[in-house]
Amino acid sequence: MGELKRAISRDASVVSMALDATDIVREIESIHKTSAVVSAALGRLTIAASMMGYTLKGENDTVSIRMDGNGPAGMLIAVADSRGNVKSYVQNPVVEIPLNSIGKLDVRGAVGTDGTLSVVKDLGLKEPYSGTVPIVSGEIGEDIANYYASSEQVPTVCGLGVLVNPDLTIANAGGFLVQLLPFADESCIDVIEKNISSIPPVTTMLKDGMTAEQIALKLLEGLEPEIMDASEASYKCDCSRDRTRRILESLGNEELENMAAENEDIKVCCNFCRKEYVFTPEEILRLKKL
Repeated sequence: MGELKRAISRDASVVSMALDATDIVREIESIHKTSAVVSAALGRLTIAASMMGYTLKGENDTVSIRMDGNGPAGMLIAVADSRGNVKSYVQNPVVEIPLNSIGKLDVRGAVGTDGTLSVVKDLGLKEPYSGTVPIVSGEIGEDIANYYASSEQVPTVCGLGVLVNPDLTIANAGGFLVQLLPFADESCIDVIEKNISSIPPVTTMLKDGMTAEQIALKLLEGLEPEIMDASEASYKCDCSRDRTRRILESLGNEELENMAAENEDIKVCCNFCRKEYVFTPEEILRLKKL
């Protein structure tokens, strides 16, 4: 279970959010069997999606983030609801590349920088809101901040981190967002810039025993912050046999007949949780529309 906390300054001009996503990213590694650098990349995107989801107001609102930088990891996708529950997928879960120039996992190299980051928010309206920006970093945190600045005009700082053990298990993982509201004054901005420049990486703070609440408050230190709300987020897939059945129905009668004609069970595997749904040829034929 991930611990997600949101804080607000006394004058309500700036909001911070912090997420201890260690359990969430451990679930990602367990499900997708990711290599170290892909655990870091997909973990970061998943953490960002969880926090972005938590900013949504409607109970049934969702946000989807897709990142495709033409790197060896291929496309990465993360989907979150308004409670911060999240699921994710990566096209190529195992990528082996050298460490970067400072001896860290080369997330930028795995993700690539020749492509786009796309965000789709389903807010229960006729059409979902969507925004697409070029990838500017490939490190993901900077790309999320760039999306907010370019598509939503919200000045944002995003910090993301995943610490992977030598045996590929996850030591810790987490992230934070700091967002300025339109009426934030220069003195407030100066304090935030000072705080951001002085804090250690999020994985270091978690390793040192800091909680999500302590991180959220530390980001707003000097602005008399208080905790605004909290959530327990988890890796949660909402796939089901009924939803899979509807997807198969959408293929059309001709395709269903072709599938049934092979006289073998049809196995459909969920990309997000790897759960498998099996349909017999007879069940496939019953999905045909009259």
